[in-house]
Formats: sequence, structure tokens, C-alpha cells
Amino acid sequence: MNLPTQSQLAFDHDVLVIGSGAAGLALALQLAPTLRIAVLSKVEITDGSTFYAQGGISAVMADDDSVESHVADTMNAGAGLCDEAAVRFTVTHGREAIEWLLDLGVPFTRERSRDGRGELHLTREGGHSHRRVVHAEDATGSALENTLVAQARRHDNIELFEHHLAVDLIRSEGRCVGAYVLDRNRARVDVFRARFVVLASGGASKAYLYTSNPDGSTGDGVAMAWRAGCRVADMEFMQFHPTCLYHPDAKSFLITEAVRGEGGYLRLPDGDRFMARFDERMELAPRDIVARAIDHEMKRLGIDNVYLDITHKPADFIIEHFPTVYARCLKYGFDMTRDWLPVVPASHYTCGGVITDLRARTDVKNLYAVGEVACTGLHGANRMASNSLLECLVFARAAADDIMSCCADTPTPPEVAPWDESQVTDSDEHVVVTHNWDELRRFMWDYVGIVRTTKRLERARNRADLLNREIFEYYANFKITSDLIELRNLALVAELIIDAAMSRPESRGLHFTRDHPETDPRLDGHHTILTPAEAPRLMPLAEALATREGF
Repeated sequence: MNLPTQSQLAFDHDVLVIGSGAAGLALALQLAPTLRIAVLSKVEITDGSTFYAQGGISAVMADDDSVESHVADTMNAGAGLCDEAAVRFTVTHGREAIEWLLDLGVPFTRERSRDGRGELHLTREGGHSHRRVVHAEDATGSALENTLVAQARRHDNIELFEHHLAVDLIRSEGRCVGAYVLDRNRARVDVFRARFVVLASGGASKAYLYTSNPDGSTGDGVAMAWRAGCRVADMEFMQFHPTCLYHPDAKSFLITEAVRGEGGYLRLPDGDRFMARFDERMELAPRDIVARAIDHEMKRLGIDNVYLDITHKPADFIIEHFPTVYARCLKYGFDMTRDWLPVVPASHYTCGGVITDLRARTDVKNLYAVGEVACTGLHGANRMASNSLLECLVFARAAADDIMSCCADTPTPPEVAPWDESQVTDSDEHVVVTHNWDELRRFMWDYVGIVRTTKRLERARNRADLLNREIFEYYANFKITSDLIELRNLALVAELIIDAAMSRPESRGLHFTRDHPETDPRLDGHHTILTPAEAPRLMPLAEALATREGF
């Protein structure tokens, strides 16, 4: 560690990991035997999206399953936009990822056996043709995150920095050499230098009024990468989880996909099961179809919610398979063994993100992106259930392997100027931040939600443009706070989502527009590529990767 400069600190590591979920911690653990790692967490280290994931991790583990089947299911869910090389790469390494987690001690649920060590229990979720979802009851994320955190705390080469929020990436001579980071406890911006920087900061679901994600899902990594010169892709494809508990105090607690996978029905208030009118797979259809069906029925009937019903299953079965959901629903007055659960869609997963190759490399040298912040080509126009944690693990390993292969030839970063606050003052108008935050999330929900129109998108674009100008002026004149940093990032990402949606003249996967309700087969395989200072383009992801600079 360097000496303090102007009350600020400068930290030096081999690798700076921005984000402490499954992707970031998995990468850190695989590099820790050799390199010195700093892992940043915006809040407490476990308070990210990984910890709250209920469903599981998809992987081909059963004898009657196959890599080809998993590839086909994923490609089908992605609606003609999955990059087959990325899909095959991810799926092929699925079993390896699960075995690594088992070695770490993740307590996955097993089949009952006399010796208590039965085979892994596999469940099935929407879009999957086989049971291939490895899980820890209905709280896979917390089991995974707690195990990774415990392992990371044991490593002398891993430093965990909680309540540290990255402000911007630092570039020098075309490569990323670190980041300016706000120490939230001390209200001080420090310099973190590193030979390699990894974005593992999650998605941008907080751009919407209703979300299943924790408060930190504000698109920080996408925004920082964009400002550093990286391209992004597929930002129009925001996945809405179809079944979040509808209750004023539940803060969009999601009801895991596995409830429908184990036989749950979706019903209207009169008891009618409506999914057959939208897809032959009914409740097991992919999430975009289910969410759009629910949205359609809510608007058609003017109702606030629909219902998820699994009461036809034995009570013991429900409590054993979904103990977390069961207990949480009881807290809000619903006994899922006897009651239908009121549910609504909520923004859940950002399918697009920072463009990377199969080694998780971005457009900027020595900058990597893994997990939800990245666009690898795996998800295409719609993420299939439980493929996301798999992607985190597989690409964390890929990034770690690439970093190890070139670390000997990568020099230490140059000296970096400290953060300069000499020209700004403390703001006495925090209401500007809170008002803009609320306005942004509401117009994104109203105009850029599950169903879109050209007029709504144009209206949203005008508001986003004005909002970004206001935020830029505010950011230039006042000392930064965590709320301002997140608002600045979220407003930029909202603009990227809108621009991408306006650039796709068709309906595909998660992007549905009434002005172009059909899918255009001419756009199969064509991703929405957004480049700083250039107009959006629709092109194959492989072509975009081949044209990037620096590699």
C-alpha cells in the first residue's frame, strides 16, 4: 500500500475485482494461490444478486441428459440470438463447475439415501427439457455465496473491501490500470491500481420501478465500461421475472421458477388457468412468454396481479422443496400449502452488457467482464432459467486462465493522480438526486417495460436525455455520494436500453414492440451493438468481436 495522498489512499494489487458475487469471488479464488486480489463490494459482501438467487445452477449431470440437449434448449430460449460457440463453451464446462463447487463444500440438495449421501437432486425449470438444475433447496444463492465468502476470507492473497463503490475506471496508454473507488464509510475516493481489472458488478434491474434484485443492481459496470470506451450489446433484452410476490411489504420477493417447474399453476382471480392460450408448454414456457402473458391478462382485466397455485401438491412436498419461499410467504400471511400466491412480473436480469469474448476480455486491454455485467452471447434474446450462475462460474474460470497466461508479461501500472475534488462543493439539494431517481425508474417501467411501442420509447428517450444532462451538471459541481454515483450510472444505462430497443425493428425474445409484433428472420444472429460516439448497429456478435481494437 502506498502512503496517503491528500487524505486519500492508494492500493496496489495484481487484480482488482469489482463485485463480490459468484463471478467475482469464483475468479478471485482461482487466482489467489498466485496473485494478490482486491475484491470490492458496494455494501456487505453478501448483499448482491447471487445471495438472493433461489433456483439453482444448470448443468448436464444426469445420464439421460446431454450437452446437445442443453445447447438446444438454450438456443431455443435465446430466440435466434445466442452465439452457439458461447453456448457450447458454457454448457460443456457445466459439470466441471459443479464439481469445483462440491470440492469447496457448497451444500447442494441430494436425493434421499441410507448413507445420507445420495446423488444430487436435479429439478427442472422453464425452458429446460430435462431435470438439470442443481440446487441447495430453494436458497441456492445464499448457500453458494456463503461458501465462496468463507473460502475467500481464508486466503491471505484476497483482500475484501466492503462498502467500497467504484466510481470510474482508470486507463493509461490504452489499458485499464485500476479504478477510483469511494470508501462509503469515510466519504473518501481512493485509488486502486491493478495490472488487471475485472468487472463482476451485476446487472441494471434497478432501472425499473419493480424489481426482484437488491438495491445495488444499478448497472455500474456497464456504465463504467462504456465511459472507458467499451462497446455493449443486447441492452434491449431485460428479463422480467414473471412471479414476484405482490405485497406492499415484500419488496418484490420472487417466487422461484422451480415452483412452476414442480407443477405450480398460474390462475386468474376466477381460477382460470390462462397459460394454455399463450404457449403449449403452459407454465413451463420460458420467462419472457410467461411474463408477457401475465402482463397481458393484468391489462386486459384491469387487475393488480394473478395467482400462483401449488396447493394441489402435498404439504410435506411443498415445505421440503421450498422451505425459504414457504417461510417467507407465511411472514406475509400466505400459506402456500393452502393459499394461492398473488404474483406480478418484475425486472430481474440484464441479458445484455459489456461485449466479451470466450476469455471474458472486453474492448479495453486488461479489462475483463464476468457474470451479468457481460454479454458473452450465451443468453441471446432471453436467458434460460439457471444458466446465469453457470455463466458466472464458467467465465470466471476462463478469465482467471487468461489472466494467468499473460500476467508475467503485464507490467505494474504507472502512478495515478489522486481524485480531485478541489473544484466542487457539498450539495444542499439532495432532493434533486432522489427526485431524478424516482422519475427515471417510473418512466422506464411505463415506457420501456414488458410491452413497448415506438412512441413510448421516443418519450422515454427524451426524458432520459434531459435527465442525463441534469445529472452531468450536478455531478460536475458537487462532491460525489453513493446515491449520485448510482443515479449517474443508472441513467446512462437506461439510455443505452432505450437506444437498443429503438434500434431493433422487430419483436424477439424479451423485446416486444406493438409496432413490430413479428420476428424478422433477417435479423437472426444480429445483435444490437452500441459503440461510444457511434450510431447503433445490428450485426453478428462474432463479427463485432473480430473488429475490436487491441487484440
